[in-house]
Amino acid sequence: MTRSTTGPLAGLLALALFGCTPPDAPTERYDVVLKGGRVIDPESGLDAVRNVGIRGDRIETISESELAAERVIDVSDHVVAPGFIDLHVHGQSDEAFRLVVRDGVTTALELEVGTEDVAGWYAAREAGQAVNYGVSIGHIRVRMEVMGDNGNFLPSGPGGHEPATDAQIAEMTSRIEQGLAEGAAAVGFGMAYTPAASIAEFEAMLRVAAAHGASSHIHVGAGLDGLRAAIEGASRTGATLHVVHANSSGGASIAEFLAMIEEARATGQDVTAEMYPYEAGMTELESALFDDWGSWEDDEFAIYQWVRTGERLTRDSFGRFRQEGGEVIIHSRTPELTRIAIESPLTMIASDGYIVDGMGHPRTSGTYSRVLGKYVREEGVLTLMEALRKMTIEPAQRLESYVPAMADKGRLRAGADADITVFDPDVVTDRSTYIDPSLPSTGVAYVLVNGVLVVEGGELVPEVRPGRAVRRH
Repeated sequence: MTRSTTGPLAGLLALALFGCTPPDAPTERYDVVLKGGRVIDPESGLDAVRNVGIRGDRIETISESELAAERVIDVSDHVVAPGFIDLHVHGQSDEAFRLVVRDGVTTALELEVGTEDVAGWYAAREAGQAVNYGVSIGHIRVRMEVMGDNGNFLPSGPGGHEPATDAQIAEMTSRIEQGLAEGAAAVGFGMAYTPAASIAEFEAMLRVAAAHGASSHIHVGAGLDGLRAAIEGASRTGATLHVVHANSSGGASIAEFLAMIEEARATGQDVTAEMYPYEAGMTELESALFDDWGSWEDDEFAIYQWVRTGERLTRDSFGRFRQEGGEVIIHSRTPELTRIAIESPLTMIASDGYIVDGMGHPRTSGTYSRVLGKYVREEGVLTLMEALRKMTIEPAQRLESYVPAMADKGRLRAGADADITVFDPDVVTDRSTYIDPSLPSTGVAYVLVNGVLVVEGGELVPEVRPGRAVRRH
């Protein structure tokens, strides 16, 4: 009996003979495919099981169809999100970067204090980092340089305490211009740390930022009055304003603080804000922020914790450590105040992280996982989509009109940068504490920076540094 050579069997035989692929098989190969994850993209609203194809440093496709690759990673039961963008990371070091990336951060920027030497700052990091990095030209640091302040990081002398002459203001203006010309990603301000700076000085720097279209990232001083002054200055100069750590600056008045920002936005001002999900802040004890400490009551010192030893302070130890200089943690707010800030649609998430030799604040290691674990999964303060919006697309949009590269970050779409964070929503949580701030988060399974795996199976990939500079040009 002769077997028929027609029908499906014959078709498959012909495909095999001629080296062809069945019509429903993948025809393209990618470098990496993230297979079967819950893909969430806050820009488009996508929230569905998809496969993500990556080639080089770009996302090539997001598809319901099966994709072929040199490396296929099964991420079922995980969320695939744009890499988190942190606008406020002081620890611009390998130590800090290798902690923040395990918290899902793929772009870590220092936009508050910034630097006085933009070209030198970028040159020092150009060999590559674990994450994308960038800096502002900082009014604080420029003022310290012009005023001859020898403080380590923040002003501890004339940079904080002395008014500037007209000539010094002109020199600061010139240096802000130079920093922007060298590619700074924004202009940074810290009026709480430069209380001697006049409104005229502040607005002179804002005018430079406005003329270039750069955003101004500011640590306001004096609570509601400081915020009002910043908003009015930005209005008069036409500057865009980003208020850092609103929960810290707003304190017990956070509801009124956020309402003031909302009122400014309602009039057409471009004002945004950020917050971090902790009740305690941290800063340098020698800074001008504490110039009035001698007038405090004795019981006011107990909220301060010396980072180097973990001890709570007294009047005597506060004075001694202020002379020595170093970081102090400030336990000054309630969980209810944190919830008000985090649930507000006005706030992005940013860590304000800083860590050196394992000492610092737990927010360096845990900010993003804490939001996802505590405030999304456990307390339901935010939906997963709302939280990711605050971590990804909104920070990207804050910068992208001035820094064009940011238009390809904070998104999951074809053509976007392959900065991607994959986490288990049922497990992700922070572990760092005020005593041990360098404990990495758990539940972040994979992190890709520019298409390269930096975290794999929850662990750092050794000696991988694919991060690139984020700058104006």
